[in-house]
Amino acid sequence: MSAYMNQLVVITGVGRPGQAGEAIARAFCEAGAHVALLDVSEEQVRARADELRALGFVATAHAGDLSDAVRAEAIAREVLAAHPSANGAVHALINAAGGFGMTGPLDTSDPAGWRKQFTISADTAYAATRAFLPALRAARGSVVYFASAAALPGGSTAGIAAYAAAKSAVLALMQSVAHAEAEHGVRANAVAPTAIRTASNVDSMGDKDSYVERESVADVLLFLCGRAARNVTGQVLRLA
Repeated sequence: MSAYMNQLVVITGVGRPGQAGEAIARAFCEAGAHVALLDVSEEQVRARADELRALGFVATAHAGDLSDAVRAEAIAREVLAAHPSANGAVHALINAAGGFGMTGPLDTSDPAGWRKQFTISADTAYAATRAFLPALRAARGSVVYFASAAALPGGSTAGIAAYAAAKSAVLALMQSVAHAEAEHGVRANAVAPTAIRTASNVDSMGDKDSYVERESVADVLLFLCGRAARNVTGQVLRLA
């Protein structure tokens, strides 16, 4: 039997083709999960769900601005209504929504760039977690956050202060959830990759051997959300 047979897994940031979310969704589907894909772009998230359904998998698409806590709550209700067999339980929430951004030297940086990084990374992770917590508690489920190697001790943050600070906030959120939700059986962990081989990264930085492969990220997430990691919480895994 597949490891995630008929379990509901919610994945944010599954929109553009060639990005990490696309590979993560495919990996959980192949492991037997039913997936709910979330993204700000309705057209793109529906296209990703259609691709999975064409392969015989169970996938639904849900669009909206996840940095808006009210909209995130509405999406959570929509997801559970679209998956009645889940009985109100979400086995895993993968907070993959976000994005990289250079902001340059701090003294000449645009404050809008600082706000954007917190909106797309920290605010979306907070609002999605808040919205799905009741369903995660019902499943004694798992939350995984996307940080960055840049936010870890010794990480290079030159020119990316906003990005690194936002990812540091995500790590603080993860620790808070891990501690506060332990009594409900909910685990929280984070991955902190260096550059992932995504279509956008290859376009901007070129093809090279030092990327973390999307499939490698998916493998780690399958472990963190699975039974083998049932005693793993509050941890950060650096991927390089």
